[in-house]
Amino acid sequence: MRVLVTGASGFIGSNLVPELLSRGHDVVALTRDPYSYDSPPGVEVVEGDVLDPELTLPAADAAYYLVHSMGAGEDFEERDRRAARNFRQAADNAGIERIIYLGGLGNEDDGLSEHLQSRREVEELLDGGSARLTALRAAIVIGAGSASFQIIRQLAARLPVMVTPSWVRTECQPIYSDDVVA
Repeated sequence: MRVLVTGASGFIGSNLVPELLSRGHDVVALTRDPYSYDSPPGVEVVEGDVLDPELTLPAADAAYYLVHSMGAGEDFEERDRRAARNFRQAADNAGIERIIYLGGLGNEDDGLSEHLQSRREVEELLDGGSARLTALRAAIVIGAGSASFQIIRQLAARLPVMVTPSWVRTECQPIYSDDVVA
């Protein structure tokens, strides 16, 4: 199967790409800067930016959407929205049959954080095209090198006591990065 991975240079993507290769898939990595992406041997690397409304995707059977704009500043929700719409349109144009999206846990009734609300909205936008959507919802992904692991480690080291915002009441269960990839 030919598989496209967006976010291949991110934490999950960098673990997913070698796993897909080991399972015999042809892997294409979409990246904004192909010269800075250190791809494993056998990966086709293509340049593209999901924020570009003229995004063109290569033909593939399935595409993993592992992109989010949380670190991009206060307008991350709008960036996520634009990226999801652009990707969905480009996937339709490329004839991609399935999109696999990694979103976040939480019920809409639970007062989701802005981050989780945006993740849910991206899921809905990706589901609006002709490709079938498989949405995986994970809580905090823990593994050596993950942002979540680093945040938890820093909090535990620096704050013996912490007052938390109301959105941390969203119940979740951390998941190990290898389990997400599997």
